[in-house]
Amino acid sequence: MTALARAIVAVPLLVPAMLLAQSIDRPPPPGAPRPFAAPAPHVTTLDNGLRVIVAQRPTLPLVTIELLVRAGAETDPPDLAGLADMTATLLTRGTATRTAPQIADAAEALGGELASGAGWDRSQVSLTVTRPHAAAALALVADVVLHPRFAPRELERARHQAQDHLAVTLGDPGSLARLAVDRVAFGAGVFGHPAAGTPGSLTRITRSAVRVQHQTWYRPDNATLILAGDIDPDAAHALAVEAFGAWRRPPAPLPSPRAGGSPPGVPTPVVVTVADAGQAGVALAAPTIARDAPDYYPGVIANAVLGGGYSSRLNQELRIRRGLTYGVGSSLEARRHGGVWRIAAQTKNASAAEFVQVTLDEVARMRSDAPPGAELEARKMAVIGALGRRFETTAGLCGVIAGLDANGIAATEMAHMITALGAVTADDVLAFARAHWDPGALAIVVAGDAAIADALRAPFPRLRVIAASDLDLDRVDLTRRARAARPSSR
Repeated sequence: MTALARAIVAVPLLVPAMLLAQSIDRPPPPGAPRPFAAPAPHVTTLDNGLRVIVAQRPTLPLVTIELLVRAGAETDPPDLAGLADMTATLLTRGTATRTAPQIADAAEALGGELASGAGWDRSQVSLTVTRPHAAAALALVADVVLHPRFAPRELERARHQAQDHLAVTLGDPGSLARLAVDRVAFGAGVFGHPAAGTPGSLTRITRSAVRVQHQTWYRPDNATLILAGDIDPDAAHALAVEAFGAWRRPPAPLPSPRAGGSPPGVPTPVVVTVADAGQAGVALAAPTIARDAPDYYPGVIANAVLGGGYSSRLNQELRIRRGLTYGVGSSLEARRHGGVWRIAAQTKNASAAEFVQVTLDEVARMRSDAPPGAELEARKMAVIGALGRRFETTAGLCGVIAGLDANGIAATEMAHMITALGAVTADDVLAFARAHWDPGALAIVVAGDAAIADALRAPFPRLRVIAASDLDLDRVDLTRRARAARPSSR
């Protein structure tokens, strides 16, 4: 074939490639949003007070089951941080008739994985199975919730696992800063202690304390059974009666969690010095709204604009423009009785002071001007898309309902969540930031090299410096008590 002939043949092949390159450079516009219809929750209550919520979705033959107890880390006694989490963890570690391996084998035989744990305002046990195994799965969930053994050997194993995990956490400057900043932000308040426990509190958790925690809070009038997936509400109610109908409600009234306490008015910034720290962990936090606040949805979008995702302002400024971190994020944890607003990242030791100042400047900028329309719409779509994906699975759907129920919000709210997020305006975001985000009220903790303190002392003359070896997360001042002097032998 001549060179001319080869060129003529190649032209038709080259043109589509050129068009493809142009289409990649200019992606098509997004399509119109698809309408969303959440399954209508069916709510009933058993004679013992147990609420049963069923969200029927017959598209796949799967059912997710979750037994939720409306009590979590906020019920931890002052000296027993991590008690709620330890209690929930031990539920699946043995019952009156099954050992921990037998429980795991039973869940595996059903094609699922039995999980338990606790957070704020909730403790839960969950399991996803195919529809024919729903009755057996409910029986297994009921067994671990109603008849836990809390065997001493399993308690010690769980304690050692928690201690090992915490040791790794405290060895990371970023994780260390995040744990310490809650204590600085909330002082003696409930939200000041770590939900997973402290090195001191984990050693103090006894089998007796675990049993009291279970007897006090695990009761049918303080629990909700959620079933999401391919199950009829009437059939689900019958299965709930079979599995949990014999669960007896105690005659004593349900106690109230301990008072939250008062956070410090103006938190003092803290530097935790970590020997040989390769980088610094930075965390900022402040109290924020409860889940039932009227401006909750504007708060969610405001947080997305500031620090929720790769395209957020904090990530754009601190990572992309300045190269100070591999990633930074903010979170709005709105709970039943208040919440925590937190910003966290890791950076170079030498840039920690700059990182803090730029972060505070970005918070202040949120309060000065409403976000432009294009920025606002992009962040709204990111939040709505993430929520929409949760609705696509039975486990995600169950999790949405559980989050609402734990915070005292009716399950019917899920039908309006996407609409409410889409209705947030730029003025709503600005109003939220001005009402709730004061840069001067943010608690600041930086964990890293000791030289960080020198760079931060100029803007923060009241700066406190604590060596990591002296850090005590059980104490409001974060400082370990000095050992009492030994009496003289003379």
